[in-house]
Amino acid sequence: MLRAAGVGVGDEVIVPAFGNVEVAEAVTLAGALPVFADIDPLTYCLDVTAVEAAVTARSAAVVVVHRFGRWADIRRLREVGQRHGLLVLEQGESEAPYDEIAQRRQRASYLDAKLRGVRTPDGGDGHTYQQYVVRVPGNGRPDRDVFARALRGKGVDCRVPVKTPVHRLPEFRCWVSLPETETAADETLALPVDAALTKREMRRIVSACNALGGLLQPAF
Repeated sequence: MLRAAGVGVGDEVIVPAFGNVEVAEAVTLAGALPVFADIDPLTYCLDVTAVEAAVTARSAAVVVVHRFGRWADIRRLREVGQRHGLLVLEQGESEAPYDEIAQRRQRASYLDAKLRGVRTPDGGDGHTYQQYVVRVPGNGRPDRDVFARALRGKGVDCRVPVKTPVHRLPEFRCWVSLPETETAADETLALPVDAALTKREMRRIVSACNALGGLLQPAF
């Protein structure tokens, strides 16, 4: 898509650093330079203000990635694109059947109400919960990685959604201030909300998390 739009050598393309190394790789394959912008801490998608601040005379496009079942603020991002003459491309997630989304939302609602000591996801803008991502702050107490290992030890299949932001990878390493990206990479943990989970399994997730979450200082 970048090549078809004429993006190439000498151009810059604004992309997120929070996951999706293949997006940055696609930019380099087109001959352009990926420029990393920070994310919104609630949606984990590109932040509109950060994107506008990253625009230069060489900017040719923005690649917007929708994340975890939340949508980026595509209307405002397109407005930025129009102001600066940028191509705005979107990368979405595969859509699950409606009944599966409904069951995920039901399980997410249960976790929202029951979890303590972790920061639950913001459910606005039609969240489909492709992943149910909580925040586990470190602040001198058990951090996200310790928390995740303890949960796995209790049989909870959790995972770290983004282990290393793209701008920290050797092939893309650069000095850029992305505080929300850095914090999200350090704190986020995806808990299961699959439609196949039973009530007993959901209760086990809550019990395991709350036993550990009570050790954490408030993150708000």
